[in-house]
Amino acid sequence: MSAMADFQQDGADTGTLRFTGDLSLARIGNLPDRLEAVDASSIKHVDLSGVDRIDTIGAWVVHRFAARNDATIAGLDEDGQALFDQVVASDQPIAAKPAKVNAVTRILGEIGDAVVLTGRTMLGLLAFLGATTIAFGSVIRHPRRFRFNAVVQRFEVVGIAALGIVGLMSFLIGMVIAQQGAVQLRQFGAEVFTINLVGRLTLRELGVLMTAIMVAGRSGSAFAAQLGTMKLTEEIDAMRTIGVSPMEALVLPRVLAAIVMMPLLGFYASVIAIIGGGLLCWVQLGIPPVTFIARIREVVPITDLYISLIKAPVFGAIIAVAGCFQGMQVEADAEQVGLRTTSAVVQGIFLVIVLDAFFAVFFTWIGWD
Repeated sequence: MSAMADFQQDGADTGTLRFTGDLSLARIGNLPDRLEAVDASSIKHVDLSGVDRIDTIGAWVVHRFAARNDATIAGLDEDGQALFDQVVASDQPIAAKPAKVNAVTRILGEIGDAVVLTGRTMLGLLAFLGATTIAFGSVIRHPRRFRFNAVVQRFEVVGIAALGIVGLMSFLIGMVIAQQGAVQLRQFGAEVFTINLVGRLTLRELGVLMTAIMVAGRSGSAFAAQLGTMKLTEEIDAMRTIGVSPMEALVLPRVLAAIVMMPLLGFYASVIAIIGGGLLCWVQLGIPPVTFIARIREVVPITDLYISLIKAPVFGAIIAVAGCFQGMQVEADAEQVGLRTTSAVVQGIFLVIVLDAFFAVFFTWIGWD
């Protein structure tokens, strides 16, 4: 067993205090009290070369004594010096209460932090999109690495499992559009134009837009939660260790499934919304289904369908990439999974609406209005 911690003072002319023994919690004894009784006015050097072992408690006792007397410390080996440096670095004053900050300064700081975070997120999202594109190119060059079963399974999760909720939502939206349109157009005696409103609005905009929002809430959040949990449990690191690319095995199947299923879900939602609007027109306005369908064919140009089918895969790609990107950012603890899942939904919906606005301007500019 090592000796108890002790010290001895050299002659007054040298100004050196030498520590010996074991400077650890178990063997330090009453050393701190004995140091308090030392006349430290002449102590300018502390020698630790005779110490057998030192831990955080011993390092703190020596540091406090040396700092109080402005003495230099020497004699530690490499490991002991590293420990001592960490103890010294942690000796910082802590404010009992946070400093008061002016309200304007605090608001400006929060705005600045939000702008910086948004910029970093957008750059990270673009980089992740680039990595996904590279993974897609790699799979094209090596078709045997394509995970067909994983993609088909995602088809079921993203598409088939969503048919019920997407159909119900679209049916009700079609009825709401028809009902509100009929109420407003009745003032001008133009109830028949409710068909125009239902047909063009659902097929061109709301069908694919509401479907994208629903997919972002269902699939985008699921992607983030799944990948986030795998990141937290180090499954993704294990995949990299055995030579499997997470981008090819996890991200690419989800992105492809969303790109392929979004046009189908968008078209399905538009048809169901038109059926809902036609049913209400039949019940409330007395317009028979045959007349409704004939009018739809007259007033809805085929370009509206083209616009919907062009926007849908872009929305699907954005939703899937945002969900996977946020899932891959999970670190530290389980709370991050919830935060990143929320961010994936918000980010996906926001980007879908922004892109929809750009598409609206673009298609009007090229004459598809």
